Amino acid sequence: MRELSARAFPELEAGGDDQPSPIEAARAQRRRDAEETRRLALKRAREDRARRSGAPTEPVTPDVRHTA
Repeated sequence: MRELSARAFPELEAGGDDQPSPIEAARAQRRRDAEETRRLALKRAREDRARRSGAPTEPVTPDVRHTA
């Protein structure tokens, strides 16, 4: 029974533990992209609201906090 289980569910290779699976990497990238889009939309909405109220505003510029 263990032999069948081992063939059906092979163990991951020893070097694969430090790298996320391709699916997890894609999910993480989508989350980062969604968060970036959300932050930019919020910044633009705040700027638009300030412009409508007549307050001085700063131009919308991309955030340059990314590393690597």
